[in-house]
Amino acid sequence: MDKTKNTTTWEAREYIPHDKNRGWYVALLILTLALSALSILVGWWSFALLIVVSAVALIIYSVRPPRVMKYSFTAKGLKEGNKLYDFAEYKTFGVINDGGHYAIVLTPRKRFSPRVWVYFPEESGEAIVDAFGARLKMAPVELDAIDKIVRMLRI
Repeated sequence: MDKTKNTTTWEAREYIPHDKNRGWYVALLILTLALSALSILVGWWSFALLIVVSAVALIIYSVRPPRVMKYSFTAKGLKEGNKLYDFAEYKTFGVINDGGHYAIVLTPRKRFSPRVWVYFPEESGEAIVDAFGARLKMAPVELDAIDKIVRMLRI
């Protein structure tokens, strides 16, 4: 972490990869074939195509290694590479231990907007949490149903 000119910057992976064995891919293939076959039997051709395209996208996403992202604070928000997360769009933040990796979770003000997960190195955690705390209210992070499914499926 670098603290120059009153800014906080750090680098971290964009997500934590989960090991997937051959059984995970076989289960995905079986599920894809079963749902596609059922969709074709019912006559929902476009849904069958959507299932296949989704499975291919999931496989591509699961084998791609995470990028190392550079994070920094600006007067307006959190900058991730060239993307800016405006603090005005988030109501709270929280800290979570995701399998030994620490992350800040930004909770959006808009009801159906996704939460933003920002990983950080443990040794820089106190300064990063303090920097978020100076801008947003801290609240406990509760995993919702989607988060629990993603973890269960190791996506």
